[in-house]
Amino acid sequence: MQRQLEPEVMDSWEEASEYDAMDFTEVNNAFAEEAVACGSSEDGLVLDAGTGTARIPVLICQKRPRWQLVAIDMAENMLQIATQHVQQSGLQEHIRLELVDAKRLPYEDGVFDLVVSNSLVHHLPDPLPFFAEIKRVCKPQGGIFIRDLFRPEDEATMNAVVASIGNEYDDYQKKLFRDSLHAALTLDEVNQLIITAGLTGVEIYQSSDRHWTAKRSWTN
Repeated sequence: MQRQLEPEVMDSWEEASEYDAMDFTEVNNAFAEEAVACGSSEDGLVLDAGTGTARIPVLICQKRPRWQLVAIDMAENMLQIATQHVQQSGLQEHIRLELVDAKRLPYEDGVFDLVVSNSLVHHLPDPLPFFAEIKRVCKPQGGIFIRDLFRPEDEATMNAVVASIGNEYDDYQKKLFRDSLHAALTLDEVNQLIITAGLTGVEIYQSSDRHWTAKRSWTN
């Protein structure tokens, strides 16, 4: 099945609100648990690329109170909701939200101990600049934890995956999910991007019936 792009930025209030209303609690918790396992319990500076409404940075900071997070997104409405979540959790001193393009990061080389990203890659028409930027801003021994959907082999498989998410999602939310699956990469495409970007020591694997993960532990 060919990749079918969706808009790179979900920046309407309706899209941001619908996205935030979807119950990703289990997926987000699993992501945060595995992300913190890639790092140290010591002080660290972490970049979350494509933070959306910042639910994952909140979870990460609750598990690693000595970390500082820079959470970026290109969608102003997502960040508006993210600000509410950060304030409600009392983590304003730990999480800095910034309106930034992950393909053109304004940060110096080698400043982050860990770079994490959940469900950003499928939004990017050309993900290579993003992977190249990760390599640039991450410390040489820094950690990487990226997870996203992978594109099903055919439409029948895609329909089955969409059906499996349950009736708690409305038609619009199911459409968002279907569009994301159609825009996602295959595992082979991810492998090639990692190689082309020059990222080394990264383990790439299928982590669920719909997700791939790229992981490298942060070593001091």
